[in-house]
Amino acid sequence: MRLILLGPPGSGKGTQAQRLVHRHGIVQLSTGEMLRAAVAAGTPVGLQAKEIMANGGLVPDEVVVGIIADRIEEPDAKKGFILDGFPRTVPQAEALDDLLRKKHLKLDAVVELRVNESALLARVEKRAEETRARGEEVRLDDTPEVLTKRLAQYRSLTEPLIHYYSERRKLLTVDGMMTIEHVTREINRILTALGALEPKEHEEPKRAAKSASKASKTARKTAKKATTKAAKSAKKSTKPARKATKAVSNARGTKKAAKKAGKKAASAANARKGVKALKKAAKKLTKKRAKR
Repeated sequence: MRLILLGPPGSGKGTQAQRLVHRHGIVQLSTGEMLRAAVAAGTPVGLQAKEIMANGGLVPDEVVVGIIADRIEEPDAKKGFILDGFPRTVPQAEALDDLLRKKHLKLDAVVELRVNESALLARVEKRAEETRARGEEVRLDDTPEVLTKRLAQYRSLTEPLIHYYSERRKLLTVDGMMTIEHVTREINRILTALGALEPKEHEEPKRAAKSASKASKTARKTAKKATTKAAKSAKKSTKPARKATKAVSNARGTKKAAKKAGKKAASAANARKGVKALKKAAKKLTKKRAKR
């Protein structure tokens, strides 16, 4: 994913660039930082820029483009990059297009953060007042006067880029007056619609799938607990029935034992009657013999 963020000072380009860097694993390329790094590294282009800056001159576009050409070849820029501070003019944009074409790379989008300049000035004035109220010194570059000059410079130099990229169907406009979160969501939405995001960047579906899996696991655990609880309740509810069955069984056993005991008692009674009858018969027989 290769992007350019456009917008006047105070539009939130820096904040949104950092969010894109952290979310999508790309790098933010600042021309100022790249120039200093090239000079420190002593590259041919860096040495050229160092000599120009030492003489108090402005680094020409071809030197800046050369530094960008070297920087985007580094490993951390392979996944994509956001250009910060370049291009500022239409000639710089044309030079960038030539560079990307030679490297067989494509610029995915140019995102313009459109803001209300009057609102920006009011915001700076309020911030300056609050700073003074705290007894702190207001930064020279954070005053309405300086912002007014920077806005005028943006309109004269950078604003033509909006028309340049609009004609090439690269321009996407986002309302920069929304909250930071809303601006971030809108940028990601349009980049997704363009297909500019790499596979790694589609983390929302992965998170959704992970959440669904977690929810399913939780549901299974809940169902298992409910089943176990129901089984325990059923077992508990059948316990009185089992006791009743056992009591009936015991009662039946007692009845059977009583019946058996009754039979034994009847047999004993019959035996006693038989013995008594025999004794009576023997007594009669003895009397008869005595008479003879």
